[in-house]
Amino acid sequence: MEKEGHLVCNHSKNHPSMAQITDFEKFKSEIVSVEEAYNEVTGKEMPKYFRPPMGKFSEQSLKYTQSLGYSSIFWSFAYVDWYNDKQPTHEYAKEKIYSRTHPGAIVLLHPNSKTNTEILDEVLTHWEKEGYKLETLDHLVKKGNTIKI
Repeated sequence: MEKEGHLVCNHSKNHPSMAQITDFEKFKSEIVSVEEAYNEVTGKEMPKYFRPPMGKFSEQSLKYTQSLGYSSIFWSFAYVDWYNDKQPTHEYAKEKIYSRTHPGAIVLLHPNSKTNTEILDEVLTHWEKEGYKLETLDHLVKKGNTIKI
């Protein structure tokens, strides 16, 4: 993925609710273990963006994340697409995605979703026709689309 130009970021090792982890060393281990694996595989430093599992956070978890040098990243749109046995229809998924798209949007689409896999090309083509351009988080951050804590 990294070689293809994708920005591979941190999402934790075990996908816990980071808001519930109060011990800094346990919190740190969830993030640093992924960072170390990325460095080992790619030979590069991992981009310092962290998306907390389930979007759950607390004031403490945001501070812990920041103390590790990471920026917390949240999506502006997500829908229930992660249940393998309850996939949304193509029409439902596209309507949800299109109706919530806006400039600067961060759209969360889970890769295990069969529906997402099947409609992705059509969604990307639709966005291009609407004038949207896909960019990495680095691009959004450089444009100043961030909120500092």
